Amino acid sequence: MTTRKVSILLLALLAGPGYPFSVPTVASKRTTQQTRYYSSGGFQTVNDTFNFLSVTELKRLLSERGVDFRDCLEKRDLIDRLKNSKASSSSSAGGSRQPSRPLMDLSAHEQSLIETFKRVSPCVANIKTTTVVKAQDGLRLRSLEIPQGTGSGFLWDDKGHIVTNYHVISAGRKDGKLPSSVKVKLAGMAEVLEADIVGFEAEKDIAVLRVKDRRNLPRPIDVGTSNDLQVGQSVLAVGNPFGLDDTLTTGIVSALGRDVDGIGGRPIHGCIQTDAAINPGNSGGPLLDSRGRLIGVNTAIFSPNGAGNVGIGFAIPVDTVRRVVNQIILYGKVVRPTLGISIVDDRLVRNIGQQLGRPLEGCLVAEVMPNSPARLAGIQATSMSSDGSVILGDLITGVNGERVRQAEDLISAIEEKNEGDVVSLSVLRKCDPFKSETIQVTLTTRDKLKTNTSTNTATPRAGTRGSVTMPW
Repeated sequence: MTTRKVSILLLALLAGPGYPFSVPTVASKRTTQQTRYYSSGGFQTVNDTFNFLSVTELKRLLSERGVDFRDCLEKRDLIDRLKNSKASSSSSAGGSRQPSRPLMDLSAHEQSLIETFKRVSPCVANIKTTTVVKAQDGLRLRSLEIPQGTGSGFLWDDKGHIVTNYHVISAGRKDGKLPSSVKVKLAGMAEVLEADIVGFEAEKDIAVLRVKDRRNLPRPIDVGTSNDLQVGQSVLAVGNPFGLDDTLTTGIVSALGRDVDGIGGRPIHGCIQTDAAINPGNSGGPLLDSRGRLIGVNTAIFSPNGAGNVGIGFAIPVDTVRRVVNQIILYGKVVRPTLGISIVDDRLVRNIGQQLGRPLEGCLVAEVMPNSPARLAGIQATSMSSDGSVILGDLITGVNGERVRQAEDLISAIEEKNEGDVVSLSVLRKCDPFKSETIQVTLTTRDKLKTNTSTNTATPRAGTRGSVTMPW
């Protein structure tokens, strides 16, 4: 079989070479404004009904009630937010989300698009980066600031945090050198704002900025969920393609669970594929559902032979974005613990269950990293025999007695823990319901896992396509 070479174009407009400079200091401590929300009685008083709900179900309830949950790091945060909340009048189903006046010549669908764009566009940002070079001026050197790159982003919260792609601020460079200056122009504001780099996660192609002047900021973007997306549902992309700011394009979810090679050198798992027009300059901009809620961050396009946009674009799912952004805001980097495994995409697990004639509720292990906690604990990965048949690995069905039905449940349960914590995993060996075991696993951090595996790096197997690396 002949192999057709294709390229994934990172969508930042590069204006010139970058040069070394000092990296800005990142935030490392939680501020008083970032205090988690807990009920007065503590986590132990949470109603059993809420405890029984999965993380996905809790987020869906909060989203439907118009309650913001972007800063909730743990399941108990979601439960407390749900208990203490009331149905928001700002919900997208409420009166403020309806067309402000009847547009007699337009269809209801067009009216909805117009109102959604008017509501969302003020929080979409045009991001430009510059770098300082030394220029000869007679007998002396002087500093000269030159453009480095441009892209899109969006306002995450009322504290001035802007989310974008890492390759936007790095101008597509893989050497980790950051710009000397970042300027942000929000569509809802007249002036250009200076911004600091809070932190980034290169492997997920996500970066967080913070504008210095936080007065009169527009309303932050509404955050949705991505694990319950359906192929065929409508999507909207807002950004600045080719520097043309405040541009709206529409399309559908074309596919789910795509793996896209990221600038960090590892694939970004679980990406959303869309046919909404995405072009250079759209990188870092929001991908929205029909109600204007964030479901992904536009990051790349599929471009055979450098042909440009051919109707195949990719976005990082918002469930991944939310986890990474929250950690960057709190710690300046991603520091959460990991089991050291990859898991099969939820959709594929459901398909396997249909083929087996019984449901598979849990996370199917696709790969176990060398020298990882999971490897030391004896977790077994899915593999492929010499004749091409799939040999199922372990199915994780619970963490510390809490039910795990899908990837989001397992990821959230692990992220609540700290390095060195011991967790009890409920496992069905080789997905056999009659071979249930409880396994103790001691968690480590991703940085230490990289160090342990640096001398014994495993290459991904062909059978892990459609898998998701833990903890993301």
